[in-house]
Amino acid sequence: MSGMSRRRFLGLAGGAGVVLTAGFVTPRLFRPAAATGELLTSEVPLPQPFQVPLPLPSALKPVSRDGGVDRYEIVQRASTAEILPGLRTPIWGYQGTFPGPTIESRSGRTTIVAHRNELPVPTVVHLHGGRTPPESDGYATDLVLPADGRYLAGAGHGHSGMADPDAVVTTGTREYTYPLRQKAAMLWYHDHRMDFTGPAVYRGLAGLHIVRDDEEDALPLPRGEREIPLMITDRAFAEDGSMRYPSLDPSLRTVPGVEAAYAAGVLGDVLLVNGAPWPVAEVSATRYRLRFLNGSNARRYDLALNPPPPSGPAFTQIGSDQGLLDAPRGHEHLPIAPAERYDTVVDFGAYPVGAEVTLVNRLGTGTTAQVMRFRVTRRAKDDSRVPAKLSEVERLGRAQATVTREFAFRSGQFNGRHGWTIGGEAFTPTKIAAEPKLGDVEIWRFVADLHHPIHLHLVHFQILSRGGKDPAPHDAGRKDTVDLQPGEAVEVIARFDGYRGRYMFHCHNAEHEDMGMMATFKTG
Repeated sequence: MSGMSRRRFLGLAGGAGVVLTAGFVTPRLFRPAAATGELLTSEVPLPQPFQVPLPLPSALKPVSRDGGVDRYEIVQRASTAEILPGLRTPIWGYQGTFPGPTIESRSGRTTIVAHRNELPVPTVVHLHGGRTPPESDGYATDLVLPADGRYLAGAGHGHSGMADPDAVVTTGTREYTYPLRQKAAMLWYHDHRMDFTGPAVYRGLAGLHIVRDDEEDALPLPRGEREIPLMITDRAFAEDGSMRYPSLDPSLRTVPGVEAAYAAGVLGDVLLVNGAPWPVAEVSATRYRLRFLNGSNARRYDLALNPPPPSGPAFTQIGSDQGLLDAPRGHEHLPIAPAERYDTVVDFGAYPVGAEVTLVNRLGTGTTAQVMRFRVTRRAKDDSRVPAKLSEVERLGRAQATVTREFAFRSGQFNGRHGWTIGGEAFTPTKIAAEPKLGDVEIWRFVADLHHPIHLHLVHFQILSRGGKDPAPHDAGRKDTVDLQPGEAVEVIARFDGYRGRYMFHCHNAEHEDMGMMATFKTG
């Protein structure tokens, strides 16, 4: 353990699920650990749970709707928010809020979002799950420099002063164009700046983007106030109310990464839903459409209802990362890694009026074991239902694949210290890891040492296998992020169509991403 503190070693070992014996380490892959990361605790008294009403992010209004294009404007700026009752917390927010405002779009109708950067550092916006032209996808070096013009273009551009000759750098404002030639789904947008995604998202740069289409609209699903998006995040708070985060450079201008003890990931002790700590929502005794996003940097959740309904599944899954499933699937719990989404229906009509139903985290302990609460307050008419057929989902088969590629996600060296690699290499913008031909179907095999949620830009994929066996019950549908357990190999299959250009794939543990675990693929 030369050069590695005992605390840091135990943090990494605990994430890998290992047994420490006399002088050696033995993998314990048959029982994966709940998390990869280190807990950062708050320095302030934490509020009692279920006291704060569940907030819903505001809907962003377009500035124009002309010629089949909806235009929006967002200002990225510093602000403060009352996240913990009675404390003001500095944030970086889209429109100065956390989460940022929700954008709603129609499939096939172009959305253009002009982002103005009034923060003290560069930013990059990535529409996670979007089928987006490369110039608007949010490649990690396509920076938007601060509007005040005082930031040097080369400062903080990349680790070790690395420059990217293909980067498109603008000052002040950039328009991101989203044709949205894709099915209805709940996407999200967040900062994606090379080396500094983790702390920027942690400070608040994340919001929802919901795409709707006629197919989904025709289904008799819960809608209106009975459709609730739930962005789950974890944070820790300092004595002055600010968010604690162990950046090596708190200014986020030069030195990337976190303190060595947190290299495996930053875990907070306060669970937030839509930016509120352990909130409560009043519901009627009817079906609700609950749309979950894990917006945490590194924390995994396994969501369940306590008490479970007396009959039927706790959650009826109707959609995945990239939209509707072919048919509904019932689950008693929902394992969800960073960046994954579930679209579900929960029938609160199975509970009596007056019941209190807690959304719990089966992977949590102490303050992280409970997420939020629902109070069933009244009866109401309910015309919604979950049909047996939801959508047409094309199934890709192995025989369609033109090539199989393998990528290993492992601990390694980054900028002369511990970091994370793909295929033994830390991210270099000029290196192309794969060049799929436009329209080709490929199988990508991912192999992990610890927990790694892997995200591909541009394309959706289907999960073919886990550990040489069939996919897990929660792997159904069109995905853009897949969670790997320690020591696990997962195969996914995707058609690389849509646009020519360079795109990214990476671990969505934000600390792993910032410390080297990204790579580039190029469609052509």
